[in-house]
Amino acid sequence: MRVDASDEEGFKAIFERVLSVIRGSQLTDENYSPRRHSRLVPDDPIDAVGYEVERYWLNAPFSYASIRYDDDENEHRYHVVEPTLTDDQAALLDSLYDDVRNPLLYRERQENDDPEALLREELRDRIEDYGVVLSPAGFHALVYYLWRRFRGFGRLDPLMHDSNIEDISCDGYEIPLYAYHDDYQDIATTVSFGEEALDSFVIRMAQQAGQHISVGNPIVGTTLQDGSRAELTLGEEVTPHGSAFTIRKYSEEPFTPIDLLQFGTFSLQQMAYLWIAIENNKNIIFAGGTASGKTTSMNAISMFIPPRSKLITIEDTRELSLYHDNWLSSVTRDRLDEESDVTMYDLLRSALRHRPEYILVGEVRGEEAITLFQAMNTGHTTLSTMHADSVQTVINRLENEPINVPRPMVQSLDVLCVQVLARLDGERVRRSKTISEIDGIDQRTGELDYSNAFEWSTTDDSFSVGNRNLLDEIRRERGWSQGELLEEMRRRRRFLSHLRDENITNYQQFTALVNEYYADAEATMDALGIDTDGDTDQPPVTAEASDD
Repeated sequence: MRVDASDEEGFKAIFERVLSVIRGSQLTDENYSPRRHSRLVPDDPIDAVGYEVERYWLNAPFSYASIRYDDDENEHRYHVVEPTLTDDQAALLDSLYDDVRNPLLYRERQENDDPEALLREELRDRIEDYGVVLSPAGFHALVYYLWRRFRGFGRLDPLMHDSNIEDISCDGYEIPLYAYHDDYQDIATTVSFGEEALDSFVIRMAQQAGQHISVGNPIVGTTLQDGSRAELTLGEEVTPHGSAFTIRKYSEEPFTPIDLLQFGTFSLQQMAYLWIAIENNKNIIFAGGTASGKTTSMNAISMFIPPRSKLITIEDTRELSLYHDNWLSSVTRDRLDEESDVTMYDLLRSALRHRPEYILVGEVRGEEAITLFQAMNTGHTTLSTMHADSVQTVINRLENEPINVPRPMVQSLDVLCVQVLARLDGERVRRSKTISEIDGIDQRTGELDYSNAFEWSTTDDSFSVGNRNLLDEIRRERGWSQGELLEEMRRRRRFLSHLRDENITNYQQFTALVNEYYADAEATMDALGIDTDGDTDQPPVTAEASDD
């Protein structure tokens, strides 16, 4: 019988595989090095369409993003590129999952154990038991996929590593995931899920967050292990295209007032105004539509809260992140049994017993609003958010079902900031549409009066200044002259302008400098080399920068 070259090579490969199983295999302890070993990821995306406009690492050296433009479809597409596995390696990965997972689950751990090192060690032992010969690159590719599955977000993991992405949404089976990207807005990705994979993924996300999702309870809103917000739907009953989810990513580095100035969301005058309002215990609500940035703004403005003030935050899902020593964070808990709900109302009632100076409520939309306004009337300073697109809409929502705050109580609110997500020059930007002051109840009409302290103009992207009666109220409370008030406002604008010019956007560093300002404003200004001359308070004020 004649054996051609291809058959001979096949027999040789089988023989080598059998021999390696008999004698076992040895993997070196050598760490993966892109210079010494073959690349983990391909040079270009598989099945790439169009031309590449940008490429950057997501989780180097394991994954990168390739943004490509398709002329035929006239759209950008987000390609996720990860290590390529051979058929044998993919089969090996499936076999290894339980073999590696179970020993890690039941292994005795020491306090200083490194989870990734333990995974590599366990995988190395199993590979040697199998007698499989792997290159360093192949071994570390398996480490990546196992780590992604055990401790990461599965096939979603590369997107979760992209700091340019705010939201990720999946609309059903075999449908490409969409991401909201800072530079490309809503963009389709190359990531998708089949039916079984998507159902399992949604169930796993709910379970990891301590929630139960099922056909009988198919909708769950929760917080993921990294703090991101997730809205999950299981099956096809309420979402006919299949299981779905939307994830709003959590940023470990929250935006500061300096970020909002650089984005052009607020002007220097507005920021100084809000700073002095918060310091002097004025109650503020940030309103706006979905993705208008109201929670981000509230979190940023809260960095002006004086140091050592007792601060309590109350949220449905954890979003607020502050650098404050005297801060108690509380989050609602969904029902675990018949009598174990912990609602916003429960948390707010409990918060009042802690005697806080400042209360931050993630969003008011129900019975907790009455308690919140009672807190305002008893001397607690409150900040909160609300879904509404105008000052009048906020007032109407507060006074009517299901909130029903009596009008005399609504007038204890001092400032309403309404934000908007708008388009300028083809890009989406966030702007403070109006900052209004609640003036009280009109004695003639019985309606709630308000006036606009600041307004944003869409035509030239500028902020105009109106009546700011709140500053006069603060001046009287502090015993300042008009000149002292103007000097303090000017000094704070210069302080913020300097931090913006120096790009002080780290929230810990920013808060530390604000605290130093509270301790000794003149010494802090001198130490930073800030010249207080040359600043004026003349309207209008132009938005300093576009949202990027």
